[in-house]
Amino acid sequence: MPTLRLALCQVNPSVGDLSGNAELVHAWARRAADAGAQLVLFPEMALTGYPVEDLVFRRSFVAASKAALDRLAADLDADGLGELPVVVGYLDADGPPQVSPDAEPGRGARNAAALLHRGGIVATYFKHHLPNYGVFDEDRYFVPGDMLTVVRLGGVDVALTICEDLWQAGGPFAAARQAGVGLVVNINGSPYELNKDDLRLPVVRRRAAEAGATIAYVNMVGGQDELVFEGDSMIVAPDGALLTRAPQFVEHLLVHDLELPAAGDGGDADGVQVADGLRLVRRTVEGIPSAPSSPAAVGGIIEPVADEAEVWQALVLGLRDYVNKNRFPSVVLGLSGGIDSAVAAAISVDAIGADRVIGVSMPSQHSSEHSRSDAAELAKRTGLDYRVEPIQPMVDTFLANMSLSGVAVENLQARVRGVILMALSNQEGPLVLTTGNKSELAVGYSTLYGDSVGGFNPIKDVWKTLVWRLAKWRNAEAARSGETPPIPENSIGKPPSAELSPGQLDSDTLPDYDVLDPILIGYIDGDLGREGLVASGHDPAVVDKVLRMVDTAEYKRRQSAPGTKISMKAFGRDRRLPITNRWREDG
Repeated sequence: MPTLRLALCQVNPSVGDLSGNAELVHAWARRAADAGAQLVLFPEMALTGYPVEDLVFRRSFVAASKAALDRLAADLDADGLGELPVVVGYLDADGPPQVSPDAEPGRGARNAAALLHRGGIVATYFKHHLPNYGVFDEDRYFVPGDMLTVVRLGGVDVALTICEDLWQAGGPFAAARQAGVGLVVNINGSPYELNKDDLRLPVVRRRAAEAGATIAYVNMVGGQDELVFEGDSMIVAPDGALLTRAPQFVEHLLVHDLELPAAGDGGDADGVQVADGLRLVRRTVEGIPSAPSSPAAVGGIIEPVADEAEVWQALVLGLRDYVNKNRFPSVVLGLSGGIDSAVAAAISVDAIGADRVIGVSMPSQHSSEHSRSDAAELAKRTGLDYRVEPIQPMVDTFLANMSLSGVAVENLQARVRGVILMALSNQEGPLVLTTGNKSELAVGYSTLYGDSVGGFNPIKDVWKTLVWRLAKWRNAEAARSGETPPIPENSIGKPPSAELSPGQLDSDTLPDYDVLDPILIGYIDGDLGREGLVASGHDPAVVDKVLRMVDTAEYKRRQSAPGTKISMKAFGRDRRLPITNRWREDG
């Protein structure tokens, strides 16, 4: 059986940075070549970044993507890498966008993969299954492919597929079995969700059995707006055996030797119809690098980490890339002494370093002494830039000129704090981080243009009960490493409070979070209605109260800052509900 040394390049591209992404591919192709690779794989749309969203409709961008692919092929060849077959995802088009008045049926923008060799494009493949759920809108952007591309190289028949092709039964993988391939490569831009790694391996195993072939799955890593990609690239044998698996949340070169079935004498001819109506397209690559001498390359198997560690890494990577890819010099956030701002600050320090994090304590007359001291203690433990800006004189100035009482005065305090943070951002350039958790966003427990002010929210998709778990995990990790735990124990243990009025606690307005979060998870993540929630054992009166709060807060969520998605249904593109909406679950 032929041996093929594969290199899976788990890299972090940036949307729209065609030249930077091409340099990234070039550099990692060189690393793969130095490791003796005979076939190198890069993620879905690695050349353009993913997802490109409405950039698809700009013909200038499509043209630039195709031109960048041509240049990349030529540059690889000029650098002595021309013999090395490189598979890379990019944006293609064989017709005007489908939204154009001159659109043609079956033609348009394509989510594509290209195999580059000897300075040219030897083969292309267009994604067949286009996801149109959750954060995906690919039916809006792309036209599905109707071919299976099989490339013969190193004596092995290799089929090209892209991301969602793997998540659906039939289609390219059924066609790959009929074509008799020995290897199916699947290039991905598969966003992270908690426990998705537990789903991914079984799916890859099912497709390997369906195709009767080894599957090489490469996924990108990095943050893109709300999305974060965790990598978790792998190779799985036809019998389901996991051969090698990459780590999560880091760029990584996974190199592994595969013994694969030799290509047949001929097989189906070019252009023949195979499974699910796909046309078979065959190409041959002559002259790949020689099979490497011993020792064999073994990529190893990295086991996924525990849930809290996984979520923390996702939040750190999502924030780091949002800050760095958008070229913010630093971040600033309010430090209340509470658990949410403490966790957000610790994530920020882990993401970009304490020297780029500004924490501002903004006490009012209602701020407790422990809140002030807890904020100062967190700053001491983490080493961030700590500042104190008392807000009471500013609040008093407003109240001297306006007659306000009750909730209006509470919201005024929050908005003064928002003004201070935005003023610091305007003056010094940091990105303002807001720190409301998913539970608060769900029920509208926030002040517009107050504690909700900011350009990014690192814990937007984190339920309050998970915020506490993350804090305890992060402190335990620090203790295990001999470091100072970043989050004061008092911030973890004390009852949560906005401290906008005397003696105020979250429990004055909300059910305890241990009661609230399961209802919210069922309603938001699980789309359960009132009857389903009550049948699950929740108190009907509490369910009615919580659902009313959620339904009437949609206008607030629509104006909230983006934040890293870690759940199956984050607020934003995952969950799209009308603001003007008179439907209520209680009738």
